Amino acid sequence: MLIAAVTAHADLKDIYRIYHTQPSLAAFEICQGGGCTHSDTLQLAESEWNHVLRIFSPLPETAELERIQIAEAIGMLEDIVGTKIGTAADRAGTFGNSDYQHQQDCNDEAINSTTYMRLMQQARLIRFHTIQDTRTRKFFFTGWPHSTAVIRENDTQAEFAVDSWFYDNGHAATIVPMAQWKEGYIPEDSPILERK
Repeated sequence: MLIAAVTAHADLKDIYRIYHTQPSLAAFEICQGGGCTHSDTLQLAESEWNHVLRIFSPLPETAELERIQIAEAIGMLEDIVGTKIGTAADRAGTFGNSDYQHQQDCNDEAINSTTYMRLMQQARLIRFHTIQDTRTRKFFFTGWPHSTAVIRENDTQAEFAVDSWFYDNGHAATIVPMAQWKEGYIPEDSPILERK
């Protein structure tokens, strides 16, 4: 698992534990604060999970449609979870947001998106992809590091970045080919471009 450099207060043991603990609707952890400096354990009620099930109804017939549904479901779960733990006000990006409580950086977002997808996978909603370890593009000597969740399409073995950091909380995640993401991809309408 690759995790970008995190803030001095981040506990790498907590990141490792969260990332490698099997989540369930009855108990899963969500990171916030930058580098998972704070985590919350919570659960989802059946009525809340039904919002996710509706996104996957009907189940997609292609990998491309499944990626669209995964992206929408991550946004839905961010919205549901955000009202529970305060991250509903999470703004796109990291820099310039230090005055906002419950802010999440790309490491938080990558771990949380992976957790959300693992919940979907357990429910057999994800059939055309396999969840991969998080990845990081750039390191301090080549630019500011940035991490993302990753999926691999089963038939083609193509990898895709699943990045929920580019938009405010509750927006659908951005899913693009890994090669495109590694080149520094940022959606043209991402609020982070306006806040630089």
